[in-house]
Amino acid sequence: MDHGPAVQLGVDHASDLKSKLGIKLFAVYSLVYIGFIAINVIEPMLMEKVIFLGLNLAVVYGMGLIFLAIIMGLIYNRICTRYEQEMNEDMDHDL
Repeated sequence: MDHGPAVQLGVDHASDLKSKLGIKLFAVYSLVYIGFIAINVIEPMLMEKVIFLGLNLAVVYGMGLIFLAIIMGLIYNRICTRYEQEMNEDMDHDL
C-alpha cells in the first residue's frame, strides 16, 4: 500500500508577520507570568487568600495562566492562518 506524494512546501510569505505576532504575544504572557512570580516573591501570603469559589489566588492565577496560554495559542493560530491566506493569495495574483 503506497502513500501519495509528499506535500510540496513553498515560501512562507507571512513568516515575518507571524514572528512579530509571536514575540508580541510572548511579551504579553511574560508580563502576566512576571506578575505571578512577583506576588510569590514580594507577598507570598497573598497567594493563600481565597478569592473565587473557595479557591485561593495561587490556584486561580495558575489556572488563569494556563487558560491564557491556550487562548493566546488559538488567537495566534487564527491570525497566522489569515496572514498566510492573504499573503499567498496576493503572491498568486502577482504571478
